[in-house]
Amino acid sequence: QVQLVESGGGLVQAGGSLRLSCAASGSILVISDMGWYRQAPGNQRELVAGITSGGSTNYADSVKGRFTISRDNYKNTVYLQMNSLKPEDTAVYYCNAAITTWQARGVMSDYWGQGTQVTVSS
Repeated sequence: QVQLVESGGGLVQAGGSLRLSCAASGSILVISDMGWYRQAPGNQRELVAGITSGGSTNYADSVKGRFTISRDNYKNTVYLQMNSLKPEDTAVYYCNAAITTWQARGVMSDYWGQGTQVTVSS
């Protein structure tokens, strides 16, 4: 059993900052790629930022220069620092991780957090 638990969402004014955290727990053997996605009402879920186990990162063009993804492999946690927030960043943000468990060695599966709401007011 694996759980991803997000925290750090909330309401912020445009230009402000928020930091999201996502901690993975359970019978984890290996965590490969981790990432943050978001979904606004009426829109499809989109990748915001991703990070490999080695620390390589990629970002959606809309957040480059404003958001920073990082991870702590000892804590099985991924972070998203969001600066210079805009109203169009308003969405539910989801954490994602590719994980191999002790029970299913050799199989890597995608896990999702429950989502955390980020609302940016103008």
